[in-house]
Amino acid sequence: MSTSAERRAWLIALASSLAALSVRVQAQELLGEDDIKAVIVGYVSDAKRANVKKYPQFAAHQKCASCILYEGKGNDESGPCPLFVRKHVAAAGWCSVWLTKKG
Repeated sequence: MSTSAERRAWLIALASSLAALSVRVQAQELLGEDDIKAVIVGYVSDAKRANVKKYPQFAAHQKCASCILYEGKGNDESGPCPLFVRKHVAAAGWCSVWLTKKG
């Protein structure tokens, strides 16, 4: 039979694992274009719909997937962006904070 200390340690480990899993699950929520932070930076989930009158710096090759801030991998359809905590942005998306990747 387990001691009280062993059970407590097991419960703490389980709670930590569940908390970490919860953060990962939340991080996969896709950013909506109507999210206030998205509106502020002109985020669109498809760069083809970027407002070129409001954001004349936009260029056709600019997409979230080619931004230095984008943390998605390879051919992911979406990935994390540090601008939008616990949300993913579309790889094909764009916002006015877009910065070119070096190399």
